[in-house]
Amino acid sequence: MIHETAIVHESAKIGNNVKIGPWTIVGENVEIGDDCVIASHVVINGPCKIGQGNRFFQYGSIGEECQDLKYAGENTRLEIGDNNVFREGVTIHRGTVQDQGLTKIGSNSLFMVNAHVAHDVIIGDNCIFANNATLAGHVHIGDFVIFGGHAAIHQFGKVGSHAFVAGGSVIIKDIPPYVMASGHHAKPFGINSEGLKRRGFDAEAIKAVKRAYRVLFRQGNTVAEALAALEESANEQPSVALFTEFLKTNERGIIR
Repeated sequence: MIHETAIVHESAKIGNNVKIGPWTIVGENVEIGDDCVIASHVVINGPCKIGQGNRFFQYGSIGEECQDLKYAGENTRLEIGDNNVFREGVTIHRGTVQDQGLTKIGSNSLFMVNAHVAHDVIIGDNCIFANNATLAGHVHIGDFVIFGGHAAIHQFGKVGSHAFVAGGSVIIKDIPPYVMASGHHAKPFGINSEGLKRRGFDAEAIKAVKRAYRVLFRQGNTVAEALAALEESANEQPSVALFTEFLKTNERGIIR
């Protein structure tokens, strides 16, 4: 299952039923879980731990040293969950000691051609990043987030779960959960109601999220005023609680 031209370091741990294509390099301190498929001309460097059932297309660079000028060769790492797809030319860098020394990707996500995940990025589950989506260092992404092609986010930015970022958007402030964002610089354009329907949110939950959106973005409230107004409904509706918890921990400001 390992092509004769592939180079696999003696310290690498390769799971069961793993396929490694020609001219691929698996470096030192790399662990690859069962049933992964790695195409030709992929480079995977460690320390790096990869879960089960992941698929890496050709020309990917996974677990490489980061581009942060402060990086001085420290022993940082990359962790990837299960059942992700990394298309051609995807690049993912390990973390830095200035953060937690970790870049972490969850499970069941799709990274399309030339998507980039920088150092110390934390990504949840079930996300989609279209062609050339770019995540700068220290970015945090929730679950079920979608990035359109060529969308880019500033370092330390955060995007809440179920948000939708349109192609070509430039994000310099945080995007709360459920919000659809677009533009340069990105602005809010309602909630991702269609996505919520597909994920099983009932009508009442979606109505509650829409009301929360109006309180935050349409009624002239500050974030603090909106948060105070929403906390009572958050106690009754979990979908709003996700919204308020994001606002409580926001430090960089949100898109407006």
